[in-house]
Formats: sequence, structure tokens, C-alpha cells
Amino acid sequence: MRVFLAVMMAALLAGPAYAQAEKPIPRYGDTAKEKSPQEKDAEKEAERAYQRSLGNIPNQGPTDPWGNVRSDGAPKPAAKTSPAKRVKVDGAAK
Repeated sequence: MRVFLAVMMAALLAGPAYAQAEKPIPRYGDTAKEKSPQEKDAEKEAERAYQRSLGNIPNQGPTDPWGNVRSDGAPKPAAKTSPAKRVKVDGAAK
């Protein structure tokens, strides 16, 4: 019974993989099929529609998502301080 269930599970899992293989995948070295005039016209029309849709998008300036986090100015350089002078106390330098 377990063997039968294992075979059924394998068959059920292989079904979707087999269904995907119905349309042949082009292999390396295969030549592309010539498109019909209808397919060429449909492709050109789709490209024109795409270009028209791009024209409907308003031009926006560059966005800075971290603009609120950063300060407006450049980072300030660290102030240079002179090293502290050594003071002799009881014969030892500190």
C-alpha cells in the first residue's frame, strides 16, 4: 500500500512539470520561427502603445529617499586641537 501511495505522489507531482513542457523551449542553436505578418503588426502596435504610455508619465525630478535623514550641508571637518602640553609633576611627565 505504501508503494502504491509513493507512486501516486510521484505521478501527481510530475503532472505540472509535464504540462509545462508542452510548449517546446528553444534550445541553443535552434533557429527562430518566422513570424507571420499579423504577429509582426501586433508586435509593432504593442510597441507603439508602450511608447504612448511612457509619454503619459509626468517628468519628475530625482528623488532622494534619505533626504529627510541627512543634513543639508556637507559634513563638517573635525576641529583640529593642539596636543596638550606635558606638565612635569614630581619628576614624572604626565
